[in-house]
Amino acid sequence: MRIADISSPDLRHQSDHHERLLSQLESLIKQAENQNHSPETLSTLSSDLRQTLSQLSQLAPFSNNNSLKLRIWKLSYRLWNSCVDLSNSASVSRSSGFSKESVAGLRHVASDLLSLAADVSGVPSPAVKSASFYHKTGLIWHDLKKFDLASTCFERATDIVSKLDITRISDSGEKKLLLDINIARSRAAWEVLDRNLAITLLNRAKKSLLFGSFEHHKSLASQYLVFGKSVLSKNNEASSLNESLKLMNEALDLCEKGLSEATTREETLELKGLQSKTLRFISAVHLQKGEYESVIKCVRVLREGGFGGGGDHHASLPVLAMKAWLGLGRYGEAERELRGMVAIKGIPEGIWVSAVEAYFQAAGTAAGAETATGVFLGLLGRCHVSAKAAVRVAHRVVGDGDDVNEEAAKLRSKVVAELASDERVQALFTSDTAAKERTAMHAVLWNCASNHFRSKDYETSAEIFEKSMLYLPCDMENRILRAKSFRVLCLCYLGLSQLDRAQEYIIEAEKLEPNIASAFLKFKICLQKSDHNGATDQILAMKTCLDFTPDFLSLSAHEAVACRALPVAVASLSNLLNFYTSKTAMPTTEVVVLRTLVTILTQEPSNESEVLKYCKRTHARASKLGPDCFYGKEEVGRRELNWFAATSWNFGTKCGKEKKYELCIEFLRLASEFYGVLIDGKVEENSIMVCKSLILTVSAMIASESQRQASLVDTEVKQAVELLDRAAQILTSLSSGTMPDLLFMYTFNACDIHGRINNSEAQLHLVKSFVSSKACNPKHLLQLGLTALQGPRSNPQVATFALNECLSALLSSPLPDYENVALTIRKLVAVSSVHKGDTDDDTVHSMYKQAYRIMVGLKEGEYPSEEGKWLAMTAWNRGAVPMRLGQVDLAKKWMNVGLELAKQVAGMETYRECMEDFITSFEKKCHELKHKITGQSKPQLVA
Repeated sequence: MRIADISSPDLRHQSDHHERLLSQLESLIKQAENQNHSPETLSTLSSDLRQTLSQLSQLAPFSNNNSLKLRIWKLSYRLWNSCVDLSNSASVSRSSGFSKESVAGLRHVASDLLSLAADVSGVPSPAVKSASFYHKTGLIWHDLKKFDLASTCFERATDIVSKLDITRISDSGEKKLLLDINIARSRAAWEVLDRNLAITLLNRAKKSLLFGSFEHHKSLASQYLVFGKSVLSKNNEASSLNESLKLMNEALDLCEKGLSEATTREETLELKGLQSKTLRFISAVHLQKGEYESVIKCVRVLREGGFGGGGDHHASLPVLAMKAWLGLGRYGEAERELRGMVAIKGIPEGIWVSAVEAYFQAAGTAAGAETATGVFLGLLGRCHVSAKAAVRVAHRVVGDGDDVNEEAAKLRSKVVAELASDERVQALFTSDTAAKERTAMHAVLWNCASNHFRSKDYETSAEIFEKSMLYLPCDMENRILRAKSFRVLCLCYLGLSQLDRAQEYIIEAEKLEPNIASAFLKFKICLQKSDHNGATDQILAMKTCLDFTPDFLSLSAHEAVACRALPVAVASLSNLLNFYTSKTAMPTTEVVVLRTLVTILTQEPSNESEVLKYCKRTHARASKLGPDCFYGKEEVGRRELNWFAATSWNFGTKCGKEKKYELCIEFLRLASEFYGVLIDGKVEENSIMVCKSLILTVSAMIASESQRQASLVDTEVKQAVELLDRAAQILTSLSSGTMPDLLFMYTFNACDIHGRINNSEAQLHLVKSFVSSKACNPKHLLQLGLTALQGPRSNPQVATFALNECLSALLSSPLPDYENVALTIRKLVAVSSVHKGDTDDDTVHSMYKQAYRIMVGLKEGEYPSEEGKWLAMTAWNRGAVPMRLGQVDLAKKWMNVGLELAKQVAGMETYRECMEDFITSFEKKCHELKHKITGQSKPQLVA
């Protein structure tokens, strides 16, 4: 019987299971060895391998089956080698159809498979080889930023090598692997922000994994330095700076210890180089911490060759020293370090640009700007200088535009102008590859000039704008920018009042880009030159521009008003009004433009006709569009409408005072129309204004007769009647007692106009209506009566009625005005005498008797003496005619009245005595001449 026949059935079953799983693994590995994979097949393959490996792991360990472990070992190497081939093919052909993650996953399976085999007899250092697989796989995962998978690999490798007795390891490669695994694991922990673990692992390596090797000291020191640099670059807090300094000191200490392990000159130089590099970064940490003295000490040690050999002349040392001196406030030493950089040939651009920026930022003066610029220009011939560096220096010299010292900012700008105009600097930007930097330099200069422009330093602004144009190529692409530059230069010289220079620039701008902006600037120049005709022509030119908008006409008007070029402002706004008839979107409402236009016209004399024209246009447009649409709604509209109404009223009254009656008529009639629209608001107030406007319009029409020396024609009289009828309708709606003068004005004008159409009844009705109103007073009645007596269209009936009412009103007053009483009596006597004749002698006699009754009891001089004398003498003289005609009784009646009046007048004593003597003599002779009228007449007394 064979041994297999007597073996246990369980062992046979297990062996079959091993064989089946290994066969699956081998089949899958053969697929992996096939180079033609798609991303999907490679991912599936990795998953299948992982699943089979999991099943095989459940049967481990295989301690008694070395052949099985050897087979697993070989399969692992086959899979690893296929991964190497896949990676190599991918590096050759960049268009491979699989990802690096898939290959890394296969490597991870190979590492796990090799670890499963464990120690295999006949294979030297199997644990080290397994750890090496995990280390290499972990590095790949680390490069792919899969830090969790990388940490897993490094931890498996650490776990494997931890079981080894490191004292028995003699191979330097295996020793280096132990250190590399520890460092790699530390790096992975650092990436996932487990810094404590990362530093602990480095400290562990420092304690037990250096093996007295120069290479180990160098690697570990480099890692400490990397961690220190990482902390320094990410955080400037004090705790982080201290941590960074601690790590770098560890690196420096390792370098120092490693020098004793160096066996060759090359190894010594390598460690000293790393030592110098570490000390430079330690200087940087001290600089960040503000420990400037420590920085100077470090730089001095490096320069003096404190680590043995020649001194360190790294390009960063002048920068570190300069910044430290600046921190200590010792600008002389800092400037010396900065200028010393010029002597270092081939200094990296980034370093010296950083130094220039730092120096200028700290010095921050005009002198600092000159030094920085001088260093830059000095380095042009010795070092590689790019256009980008020139932009950085220019930007640093200019600053951010927030310099509160205007003089310092001006000096900075002068320095950057010198820099920008240097031919060597301009040469840096000539190539096509420097287009981006050229644009950036233009932007720096443009922004600098703009800041000065905003602060009204137009001279400096113009200089920098001109320098910025050096960085604008004269091609079609930059044509718009060049035109823009010319326009802004025009503005600068406008601000400097150098109008000819400004005109030169705007002409150039218009050649490049004829647009509304250029036309508007030409308009401004004409205004500044007081060329009003030229400015008006430019308004028309602006309207022809393709990018014209009505806003520019509004802006032109504002500019013209600011320059007191009022005719130009009027022209601008007049042109602007033409756009309101179309459906063009406008910057402001039409009523605002009209109001502004009228306001401008009122600022100069003799513009009444123009004001009237635009006021009429306002009324016409409002009538067409509707008040709410034109003026605006509610309070806004009422204010606009009231403004035009008040303006028309004011100009109407002004023209009336200046005897410009034709204009006065138009303005007042227009005012009545404006106020008429407002009646829906404050009814009483606006109704009064409408009424006043109508009445004064008629007054102006009447007054214009004497000016033009022609009577009103029938059509004008008819218009006046219509106006007065409208006024009458409004007067009836007003409360009683409102504006007494208004009713008188209406009555006065209406009497005049109705007199022209021979309507005496209407005149008398008007006066009677006035008498019955509360507005009636003696002065108004006297004026009505006197006016009714004047001219060819006098009305004695109206005059008599008005004067009688006036006399009654005067006498009913507590303190009668006897001068007006005397005047009224005289006019009543006159109208009765002239229009009624002597046939109505009793009426005239009653007037004299009434005068006598008034005078009786008055104090001397209270009744005007001259009027009293006139009454006495005229009454006496009225007796002459009856006496000649033999009408003795009538003559005696008048003589007695004359004598009675003379007795009431002071200063007529002599006349009175003569009168009395004559009456006595006359009565004696009356008996003798009873039947015969003699030709003798009494002597005539002349007043």
